[in-house]
Amino acid sequence: MSTLPISVQVEPRYLPDQSSPEDRVHTFAYAVTVTNNGPVAAQLIARHWIFADASGHTQEVDGLGVIGQQPLLAPGESFRYTSGCRLQAPSGTMHGSFFFVTERGERFDVPIPTLVLEADAGDMPTSRVLH
Repeated sequence: MSTLPISVQVEPRYLPDQSSPEDRVHTFAYAVTVTNNGPVAAQLIARHWIFADASGHTQEVDGLGVIGQQPLLAPGESFRYTSGCRLQAPSGTMHGSFFFVTERGERFDVPIPTLVLEADAGDMPTSRVLH
């Protein structure tokens, strides 16, 4: 497979009502939209996320599927879910990858670029892609 047939969009936001800065708890939600742009169905099998905050704390999350599901996406189909993370500092980053298998048995990883998480971004989007 020369180009990845899957696109991933991540929209994180800060949740002040679920955060406690005095206790070093900064909570973020992130909405993920996964779209199959390829010619065959593909199933999201596993995820790998790395969250790092400005205090130097890093968390890695690995697991089967997302939110308890392993969605099978037909060509042109999208799947959207929301999850979250807690950081010990008001800013940090997140990046990762999804592992897919097509109905033809082709296996591939879809990298998710680094996004910046900022507690003081207000209602504006809290992420930007780093190049």
